Amino acid sequence: MDMRGAEHIQNHAGGPVAGYSALKLWNWIRLTGGAPSLSGKDPAAHMLLIKNEFPQVYERTYKFLNALDYLNMKLTGKFVTTPDSILTSWVTDNRDSNRVCYDPSLLAASSIDPQKFPEIVRCTDVIGILLPEVASVLDLPKGTLVVGGSIDTAAAAIGSGAVLDGDAHLYIGTSSWIAAHVPRKKTDVISAIASVPCAIPGKYLMTAMQTTAGANLSFLKDRILYHQDELLREEHVSDVYKVLDRIAARTPAGSRGLLYMPWLYGERCPIDDLSLRGGMVNLSLGHSREDVIRAFLEGVALNTRWMIKPVEKFLKKNLSKITIVGGGATSDVWCQIFADTMGITVRQPEEPMQSNARGAAWIAGIGLGLMQVSDIPELIRIKAEYKPDGKNKKVMDEMFSRFLQLHKRLAPLYKSWNQDRASITQEKTSVSI
Repeated sequence: MDMRGAEHIQNHAGGPVAGYSALKLWNWIRLTGGAPSLSGKDPAAHMLLIKNEFPQVYERTYKFLNALDYLNMKLTGKFVTTPDSILTSWVTDNRDSNRVCYDPSLLAASSIDPQKFPEIVRCTDVIGILLPEVASVLDLPKGTLVVGGSIDTAAAAIGSGAVLDGDAHLYIGTSSWIAAHVPRKKTDVISAIASVPCAIPGKYLMTAMQTTAGANLSFLKDRILYHQDELLREEHVSDVYKVLDRIAARTPAGSRGLLYMPWLYGERCPIDDLSLRGGMVNLSLGHSREDVIRAFLEGVALNTRWMIKPVEKFLKKNLSKITIVGGGATSDVWCQIFADTMGITVRQPEEPMQSNARGAAWIAGIGLGLMQVSDIPELIRIKAEYKPDGKNKKVMDEMFSRFLQLHKRLAPLYKSWNQDRASITQEKTSVSI
């Protein structure tokens, strides 16, 4: 993730309120529902980086396009963006989800030439016809229509089948989120939860995001179990994640008291704190690798439970079930751990890794008039439902209490240890422009 624009967005947004100017923060939240990340990850920071450090590139730039917009341009030759894609440029008035538009005050405050922003279209709008040369490469018929589409969170929400107001889905990929469609724009600043424009016309998508989920398993596999150094004497086991599942399944809930905190890259919800770090607590000579593996899975689940309460408060309803999608959802063991930890039924659809692709296809179908949003719940096929196991839930309730205690005690330490922002974020990516 390119964070070279961090300094520029911090200077641009700078002020006494958690690093923001109070007036700018109020205007961003009032109009957009959120505010630029001071980490420099957002397009708002990328544009400032280009303007300030690559002025010749900035002058030659016709339009700033995010990934989705760039793909649509290559497909159709049209320079357009969708409400969910343009969101993190933080220049749009999102108070009416049927009429997301550029706001003059936000455009002026961005210091970016307004002419460099693309036209806004709805996710379900037909934006053009597939260019002949592209149709030839993709082996698609000439005249194929192209629909605007959406970014990953909005597509996964559609592809999960959870499209009714308040129906939630849990996405477990490299990062994770809980999301649900809602009728109104709303922001919970304290818990870092907001409802933002989405793919369903007239609706918003409440999103509560956590920084690392599946990334913890990747870390375990690549940096510990199979790190390439002189200790490694064997090749990688094929289907290593299935092996991890088998090991976790035969290890008791609670990992024999071993607790893992999955904050490898800070956290966003329900506590926005870049200084938090991962760790294992209560490790003893009695523990084994099996306990470590299950503790990693349980740590992510405990972290997810941490944001359930603020999500329920935001939605004004208690969650009794949730649909899980993403790579993590392919693990039956992890699905059961999530159910035991959160205390709610976890629904696992068929092919959960294809939720984004399903969502993209259904958005296109809606745009082409081939289907309606109301058709989607009947199209999703549930492979299995995981209900909380009473005995395991009791164990995980106790582990969650310890998890909260550890955060309370460790957060001040991490804050003092990681005050230098350079130590808080990963090494800045070097990208040629």
